[in-house]
Amino acid sequence: MKRKIGVAIGSLATILVVVLVIAGNYFYNQGVKRGTEVELHTESEAVNAVASDADQQLLREAKEWFDSQERLSIEMKSFDELRLHAQYIKHAEHSDKTVILAHGFRNSGDNMGKLAKMYYDLGFDVLLPDARGHGKSEGEYIGYGWHDRLDYKDWIDYLIKEHGAKQILLHGNSMGAATVLMTSGEKLPPEVKGIIADSAYSTVKGELAHQLKSIYNLPSFPLLQVTSVVTKIRAGYTFEEASALYQVKKNQVPLLLIHGDSDDLVPTEMAYELYDAAGGEKELWIVPNAGHTKAFDNGTAEYSERIQRFAEHVLAQ
Repeated sequence: MKRKIGVAIGSLATILVVVLVIAGNYFYNQGVKRGTEVELHTESEAVNAVASDADQQLLREAKEWFDSQERLSIEMKSFDELRLHAQYIKHAEHSDKTVILAHGFRNSGDNMGKLAKMYYDLGFDVLLPDARGHGKSEGEYIGYGWHDRLDYKDWIDYLIKEHGAKQILLHGNSMGAATVLMTSGEKLPPEVKGIIADSAYSTVKGELAHQLKSIYNLPSFPLLQVTSVVTKIRAGYTFEEASALYQVKKNQVPLLLIHGDSDDLVPTEMAYELYDAAGGEKELWIVPNAGHTKAFDNGTAEYSERIQRFAEHVLAQ
């Protein structure tokens, strides 16, 4: 009898392990593997429908300007031998100022194009990388900013050596915001003067737990832990180590955090967590009635003014 019970328990345990492995690989394919079509938790359209006519016109002009620009295609090898791609807009007047614009999850550098004119008008060259696993860059997985932070160190070095950049800003949206915050914890050259993070998650583990609950109504344990192990095997990192919250504690660069108070995709509370943890000079702007990465769309003029003030302040130091 005891033997039968032991066999039954062993069989159940084996079935559970198999189910968890299958589930871990499924969620890896959904959230980490390159190219998978994923439906994220979405927000009410009403949250993002508050832009004035003037701001809508400014946004249209910004997008049209970007589409009309000549963009140089640049390639670089990553630390792990991936071919990474970026677009580069050189200012008509010689400039030693450059902004790197970091895009979000399953997007590409083009999705940050609406911000390019704002920085160009401030005299910046503009670099728009495709993150590993996105766009024209190689890579079979999404790094959620963790391995990307090392790619951004290389992009920074490239700008300094190849284009004579002496004043560099990093500006990211969503996953790109987490990327620049993760980069902030690395040893950066003095040419990096400031970082702007719009709608960043504090940790990959926390954000994916939020998505599991929002999309599938599932608890994070044990699915997230199993998927993290699968990610370690297949992509070389764990969700636990991919933490903007840990990285910003080491930050020494002036930091501007932006987050909508109606963000359902990345909870607004994460902005407060990041602000409280961040080292160095820091500023937090919680934008009323803005959803995920919608602060620029909803209030283009005010957003541009705040970026200008921040840029002028950090570049004057």
